[in-house]
Amino acid sequence: MKLREKPYFFMEYDLQWFAKEGNGGEKTEPATSKKLQDARNEGQVAKSQELNHALGLIALFLTLKVFISYIGESLFYTFAANYNKIPDIINESIGGMSVHLATTVINQTMITILKIVAPVFIIGYTVALLSNILQVKWKVTTKPMKPKFSKLNPLNGFKRIFSKDSLFELLKSIAKISLIIYVAYTAIRDHQDELFLLYDIPLLQVILLVGSIVIDAGLKISFVYLLVGMADWFYQKHKFKEDMKMTKQEVKDEYKNTEGNPEIKGRQRSKMREASQRRMMQELPNADVVITNPTHYAVAIRYDANQYSAPIVVAKGEDYLAMKIREAAKEHQIEIVENKPLARMLYANVDVGEEVPPELYQAVAEVLAFVYNLRENR
Repeated sequence: MKLREKPYFFMEYDLQWFAKEGNGGEKTEPATSKKLQDARNEGQVAKSQELNHALGLIALFLTLKVFISYIGESLFYTFAANYNKIPDIINESIGGMSVHLATTVINQTMITILKIVAPVFIIGYTVALLSNILQVKWKVTTKPMKPKFSKLNPLNGFKRIFSKDSLFELLKSIAKISLIIYVAYTAIRDHQDELFLLYDIPLLQVILLVGSIVIDAGLKISFVYLLVGMADWFYQKHKFKEDMKMTKQEVKDEYKNTEGNPEIKGRQRSKMREASQRRMMQELPNADVVITNPTHYAVAIRYDANQYSAPIVVAKGEDYLAMKIREAAKEHQIEIVENKPLARMLYANVDVGEEVPPELYQAVAEVLAFVYNLRENR
């Protein structure tokens, strides 16, 4: 009995569909310094706004704690002084207070109030600036302010709303508000006996007492908020590091864009070596002697007391290039001296165009003396 063969179906597919993220696969490689610098230029940095707010609140309430007496008394006396001026202003104006007089009083009052609360604003601004500099250092860029039409895409908006980061921010906000409410409640509850005395004490004392209670509660909230800000800062650093990761293909592409294609760079280096070898071979006829290994290394030496303080290496090579140097030396009737240790030391330690180091003077001088004696005998 013959079994009927089942038909086979073939479908073309792209293996890239199965890659986890990005072009080239999963993002597993740490971000390069270039990508981090580009992100910084675009205004993308690891920064916690919660930490900025916490430091700002601490600075605000500490400033109020220091200046509360001054601010409270100044505002109280400013209000009393302006309130007492009202009858005089009405009596001086015909038919009641004029617009000009009212405007003058309001302007003077506003200037006085600004002078009173100026320390709070100055310290708050300074702390906000320093907290940002401590997190991301000093880098001014206007690119984040430029409009991006991609943000107007409703599809991208829905993705951001229902993303993992949005869920984390929602949970963080709920936990933060719950914690702040609890700390505020416990801080005010500790002063509940004092709150019942507000009806029996003068207004100025009421202001100072309420201000003291609010400041104490604010400081407790601020320090708890600071813990939240520190935790958020570590999370933002970790999140930024993960977001900046690159695929292996992205790293390769970036290297090609910054350093150039490795094949092209290799060809360039090869051409540079060839040009250097041509110049070296052109200088070879001026050499006094070629010191060899005898087959692996060849180093050509020249000494001119009128130009140089020591002998110089005009050419050197290994294997095939050493053979070409020996052939050129024979062609130009340059003496070839076999000295294995000296040839290896010169090849390894002296570049073309450099002088022979002092520790090799004696060995090279002996070779040159031998060559000069041969020339004289001839």
